[in-house]
Parts: sequence; structure tokens; C-alpha cells
Amino acid sequence: MAPHHEPLTGIDRRALSERDICTKFITPALRKAGWDEMLQIREEVSVTKGRIIVRGKLVSRGEAKRADYILYFKPNIPLALIEAKDNSHGVGDGMQQRLEYAATFDIPFVFCSNEDGFMFHDCTGAGR
Repeated sequence: MAPHHEPLTGIDRRALSERDICTKFITPALRKAGWDEMLQIREEVSVTKGRIIVRGKLVSRGEAKRADYILYFKPNIPLALIEAKDNSHGVGDGMQQRLEYAATFDIPFVFCSNEDGFMFHDCTGAGR
């Protein structure tokens, strides 16, 4: 994905939700970059079911963790994770947590975006 993109015009970007950022900006950018929506892109992927919380005799499950997007090289071979944030957040907000997800599932690349652009991290260490 190229870091430069066409900004959304005529829209108050701060009013856009995270889901709006995904549908109006990230998904079109992925399409334009040549990613196959049917074979290579999964949205809102559950990463964990949420930890089990025990309080006396009460048992509940914490909030499930999810990735906004996982991009696949081939089926069952994840290549990149993308975190979307609404435009009130910085472009790199959420990067640290997503790096932890990527490490857990051996995903080599992480992107974060808030519609202003993309921040990229290479988890392989090859770029160092």
C-alpha cells in the first residue's frame, strides 16, 4: 500500500467512525493496491475470545480481541494485520497492541491507519 492517498473531500473526517474509515478509505486502498477481497482480505477477525474472569461463583468472559483486517498471502498464511482508528486518534495509535497480536499469530507486518495515512511496522527485523 502506498502511504499517499486521496483524502475524503467534503466530509468532516473527525465525524467518521472507525468502521467508516474502514469502508470509505482502507478497503478501497486495499482494492486499489491489488488485494483480492474474496481470497486475501478478512475484516473484523477475532484474535481471542476474551479472558475468563472468575469472581467467587460468577464466571464471565472479558472483551474479545479482534483485528480490523488480516491480509493473507494464501489461505491460512497471514501476511499483515491492519488496525483502523477513527480520525480523532493518531495514525499510529494502537500499534503496540497490534504488534503483540502479530507476534502471537506470527504475522510479519502491521499497519495502522486513521485515514490520514498508514503507519507500517516490519516485525521480521529484515529492514533493520
